Amino acid sequence: MLRGIILALGLFGLWLLLSGVYKPLWIGLGAGSAIAVTLLVMRMDVLDSEGLPAQMRFGTFRYWGWLQAEIVKANLAVTKILLSPRMNISPAIIRIKPTQQSDTGRVTFANSITLTPGTVTVDTDGDAFIVHAVDESFADMDALADMDRRVTVIEQR
Repeated sequence: MLRGIILALGLFGLWLLLSGVYKPLWIGLGAGSAIAVTLLVMRMDVLDSEGLPAQMRFGTFRYWGWLQAEIVKANLAVTKILLSPRMNISPAIIRIKPTQQSDTGRVTFANSITLTPGTVTVDTDGDAFIVHAVDESFADMDALADMDRRVTVIEQR
């Protein structure tokens, strides 16, 4: 039931944010739509921890802010490589073992790696991720370990 309330409030909040119309009729229609969708999802029995990962709701916004800053830094580094006259790159494949316990946490970590320019999570090998880096400078194990730690922290709250 709590997941249903969280989903309905989240959908309604998103609707308010995206619609930009704050007249009583439209607010009522938005609330009705959010409730209808929530009831439909509950009736379909797909409102579970994977569909609404409540374990990752706290600290997620702080992590997103940190990830955005990392994406900007990586964009600048990739741009520097692309604009250099000789484009000296030396691609690397690395293997990193995530410390997250849930599937949602592991997917968040893998997607965070892929969202950061210069790196792509290309495969999973048992309990490890195979990551391709455009240049060895992007295959920084300390930076990936920091990202892994941050995802694990928001997963455990």
